[in-house]
Amino acid sequence: MHPIAVIGAGPSGLAAARALDRAGIPFEVFEAGDDVGGLWNIDNPRSTVYESAHLISSRTTTEFAEFPMDSTTDYPGHRELMRYFRAFAERFGLRDRIRFGTRVTRVEPVDGDASGASGWLVTTSGPDATEPDATAETRTYSGVILANGTLAEPNVPTFRGEFTGEILHSSRYKRAAQFDGKRVLVIGAGNSGCDIAVDAVHHAASVDLSVRRGYYFVPRYLFGKPSDTLNQGRPLPARLKQAIDSRVLKAFTGDPVRFGFPKPDYRIYESHPIVNTLVLNHLGQGDLRVMPDIDRFDGRTVHFADGRSAEYDLVLLATGYTLDYPFVDRAHLNWTQAAPTLYLNVFPPSFNGLYVLGMIEASGIGWQGRAEQAALVAAYLAAVRDDPAAAAAFRARADAPWPDLTGGYRYLGLDRMSYYVNKDAYRRTVTKLLSSLPSATPLTNGTRP
Repeated sequence: MHPIAVIGAGPSGLAAARALDRAGIPFEVFEAGDDVGGLWNIDNPRSTVYESAHLISSRTTTEFAEFPMDSTTDYPGHRELMRYFRAFAERFGLRDRIRFGTRVTRVEPVDGDASGASGWLVTTSGPDATEPDATAETRTYSGVILANGTLAEPNVPTFRGEFTGEILHSSRYKRAAQFDGKRVLVIGAGNSGCDIAVDAVHHAASVDLSVRRGYYFVPRYLFGKPSDTLNQGRPLPARLKQAIDSRVLKAFTGDPVRFGFPKPDYRIYESHPIVNTLVLNHLGQGDLRVMPDIDRFDGRTVHFADGRSAEYDLVLLATGYTLDYPFVDRAHLNWTQAAPTLYLNVFPPSFNGLYVLGMIEASGIGWQGRAEQAALVAAYLAAVRDDPAAAAAFRARADAPWPDLTGGYRYLGLDRMSYYVNKDAYRRTVTKLLSSLPSATPLTNGTRP
């Protein structure tokens, strides 16, 4: 068996390395940056976090179960998270298994065999390259785990007309001083858009927030506790939880429609909620205003769908990200429309030796959800090595109807929701499948095998 290649040393890549190590499966990790942490490493050229970035899920629902954070902060920022990832890598002896400053440029099957039976060729470029192929190196691996993240490739929409001021995607935003004295329009009111709008009000001459649809705003604290730590026992049925939580939110945050947001045309949790009520405070104080969708640009004038117009110096696109695995042909990942169609969002149906970690979005699934994905991949690979019949039985499950991972929620049919799952349904399914593999090892005791 050749080693397994792991692409990325963010939370999912570290989870993969830990799980493979526990299963005794040889591996190498490739990380383009100079440290672990993935996007949370603000010094990584591919990082999309900004100085004010903090977790939007609380520490205890986000951390790896076997390695709790040495912190009492409920919502840690990127600096504290970097210390955590470094400590995780050090605790489990992973750092020496990571090739930093090494970018994967190509992943292709040996001899063109798309089944992956002969392994995979991984071509990398090292940190000392002065020309694109100067340090290119190709090695053979039994399989490849793609853990390079889902929030790196900016989604840049097109608009009618031309804006002659500055246009900046949120991926390139780092600090609020970038807004000093400027008339700012933030397009998109997701979590990043609202965070950045709140940053901007303290520096910009004016701030407007352009939105297309309504949102549900969840405060970070309810009844004195981090809001996502409530109801952590037996999950409520979807419709009951939606009914209860929407009433609780209305009592705590009021109706965002009164601040200018459209009324949501979907139920709560059918899209990712906004964990930021500071934006509502600033709207109430007159520090910013909500504007409708964009009609067109005309120089520095932006015309809106309702006929209004205003002038701006800077337009910030908080328009999200697209999935990006540029080093491998999409056919190998069973790519359909906006995302690969994978068994459990991990395994191509052909079981060709490629595995994707982290291609899940779900409120509250945390890094432990990624660790359980990694444990499932490692258990499957161990079965391939030690118990081929068990591995074959696992593959056969993918030939039957796939499990429902929605938990009864009717998610919006948007590109960014194409790999959304319900955390309880997903983790329950992964846990069940882990128990079906003979080499499955629970990630609980924090010790190496």
